[in-house]
Amino acid sequence: MDIDVRGPRFGAALTTVVLAVVLITGSAWLLAWQTFAFALGAAGGVGRSPYGWLFRKAVRPRLAPPTEFEAPEPPRFAQAVGFVFAAVGLVGYTIGPEWLGLAATGAALAAAFLNAAFGYCLGCEMFLFVRRVTVRTE
Repeated sequence: MDIDVRGPRFGAALTTVVLAVVLITGSAWLLAWQTFAFALGAAGGVGRSPYGWLFRKAVRPRLAPPTEFEAPEPPRFAQAVGFVFAAVGLVGYTIGPEWLGLAATGAALAAAFLNAAFGYCLGCEMFLFVRRVTVRTE
């Protein structure tokens, strides 16, 4: 079942704010929260993430019906990619080196910002590229 494209963009906007605060404060706890949110989105799809739940319960009812939809697999893959970067960042912030935490969190922030601001989902594009490369045509 396809999903409303506004949901992942809303999640990306919240993720952008969270990751920016992590970079400003160096909060490993806040990055742990974001890592957990990415893990839930990767495991159950973006609708199962905390931000997806918030969009579905509090934001979507106040919006006009959706006019654009997308397959759930690319955003779910993007959540998995975000999880990897956030987990690496968490390692950097908790056991070091700190530059690893900064770099991985910054990369995740850049990807989230691209989606939130421009609707360009880098992880989704990675999913589609991998699919094109690996799927055999007869």
